[in-house]
Amino acid sequence: MPSRQTLQAFLATARKALATPAAQRTAPLTFVVGNESADLDSLSSAVVYAYIRTNSPPHTLHIPLSNLPRFDLGLRTEMAAVLSAAGLGPADLLTLSELPDLDPDDTRWMLVDHNCLTGSLKKFSGRVVGCIDHHADEGVIAQSVRPRVVEPCGSCMSLVVDETRHAWDNALSKEVEDGDAAAEDEKLAKIGLASILSDTINLTAKEKVRDKDPKAVAFLRAKIRDPSFDRTRYFDDISAVKEDISGLNFRDIFRKDYKEWDEAGLKLGISCSVQGFDYLVGKAGGAVPLLDDLAGWTRERGLDVASLMTTSHPDDQFQRHLLVWGLTDEGKAAVERFGKIRDKLELETWGGGALDDGAVRGAWRQHNLGASRKQVAPLLREALKKS
Repeated sequence: MPSRQTLQAFLATARKALATPAAQRTAPLTFVVGNESADLDSLSSAVVYAYIRTNSPPHTLHIPLSNLPRFDLGLRTEMAAVLSAAGLGPADLLTLSELPDLDPDDTRWMLVDHNCLTGSLKKFSGRVVGCIDHHADEGVIAQSVRPRVVEPCGSCMSLVVDETRHAWDNALSKEVEDGDAAAEDEKLAKIGLASILSDTINLTAKEKVRDKDPKAVAFLRAKIRDPSFDRTRYFDDISAVKEDISGLNFRDIFRKDYKEWDEAGLKLGISCSVQGFDYLVGKAGGAVPLLDDLAGWTRERGLDVASLMTTSHPDDQFQRHLLVWGLTDEGKAAVERFGKIRDKLELETWGGGALDDGAVRGAWRQHNLGASRKQVAPLLREALKKS
């Protein structure tokens, strides 16, 4: 039975393949890439899926690509913590900064945690060969691609585990070159476990958790043989790193977990923060300074509609906050339309209207805790289309 590389050696092989001149390649490069917010779920899903598929028949090298520039990787402190627990570091990952100017025909793309290429990768849309995602189906990827998994789930990683469960067991049954197989298995399991626990709040977010989430957690936990490993402590350690944004300026907070869409020539941007409006207003020194910083970010991105979504746990109670801001005439019209279709979000004006400005901008506490960006973005995009 052929052996497999350690995770670190695999990532080094992927880096070397990416740097190989086109004339020396014998086949298209196959990439696995998450969405442009490049959160823990996207980054981890790309690494795990790429490693499993590379070590499964027909043993085609899958290159995990982090969908962000190298200089933005430093903002993903939680990913650095997860990599450290697996004996790796951010320097082991490949980013858009290392991606050469490739002819789309020389590539194949597997999408995880999204089902539509955007931004600088949009030119490769015609070369998508599969996807695993837990967002709304954009209807862009052909029904014929395999795998094509697009369904609600707490974490994309849970879908990755479900899709690769048999391949995972077969791939990890191989010995490891210059390494210990059990130790490498635990590293991969910890990377997979981290994003599921983070996305589902250690499986306690009932409004998000689906059947495949606890099944994936049980599958991965069984791969970790370290008797001292504690799932809750692991989750707490990751959460502490993830929720500490005290050292970030507001531009970094807004771009740390950011996604952007173009709809009918209009641009929507949604930033997600791991601290609520109370924290952000306090950090800024007031509502006006916070709005000034957000306005600067919207101008930099040239947005028609901007949104800021937050999650927080005041007094151990999970909360969501939402701000929506129309910035152009078309954007203001979209926000007005959004006001007519937002009832399912169960919104309550936040802070007595401290961040509001009539129909142009509104800020709320969101009582529908199950509606994350995956559910809010389609509502805003629909409002933009109608504008």
